[in-house]
Amino acid sequence: MHGFEDPAAVARYRDTTLAKVPGLAALHRMSAVLLAEAVPDDGQVLVLGAGGGLELEAFASAHPGWRLTGVDPSAPMLQLAARTMGALAPRARLVEGTIDDAPTGPFDGATCLLTLHFLTIEQRLHTLRALWRRLRPGAPLVVAHHSFDPHDPDATRWLRRSAAFASPSGRPGSDSEASIAAMRERLPAVPPDEDVRLLAAAGFERVELFYAGFTFRGWVALRP
Repeated sequence: MHGFEDPAAVARYRDTTLAKVPGLAALHRMSAVLLAEAVPDDGQVLVLGAGGGLELEAFASAHPGWRLTGVDPSAPMLQLAARTMGALAPRARLVEGTIDDAPTGPFDGATCLLTLHFLTIEQRLHTLRALWRRLRPGAPLVVAHHSFDPHDPDATRWLRRSAAFASPSGRPGSDSEASIAAMRERLPAVPPDEDVRLLAAAGFERVELFYAGFTFRGWVALRP
């Protein structure tokens, strides 16, 4: 479960994620802007990988009429999402499980942030196709996650930069090299062009890059 069942990791999630992901708050704001291009004021939005609740909180604050459904396989992370949302928690229906456990919709838009890089290519394609089926025609999907080629020698350089960004000193910590090696070996990341290919293979069109921060990339695409 990538540590998301560990109480200590869950307790640190908000701070560690804000430290590791460049411009995370802006990423959530940009995602809301992209969704709002097609999601009506009272629209339904599916948030896959909603544990922690940061994007749920951002969407609920920016768009009071949106009806939100958050899906995540980790019960402790969903509990954290409810705490993060605070008084906004009633605005979101929280579902424990994977995309296969999500309501069928149709939704007016969806996001999948910081999640797909944990999935193999087969699991990603299954997830993206399941998201496609749950969206109405013309609905946007916003995704963002680690996107790099683990077999490219340059990947280590970029991962080292990410580690430096996450460090208060602006330099990689003493344990960074072990962490970088583990990411290259265990994280099923794929290169950006493969991410785009998978979105197209799932049926999405007009795939556009809108976010890049070191090894992170974000795209918006439409269900035709």
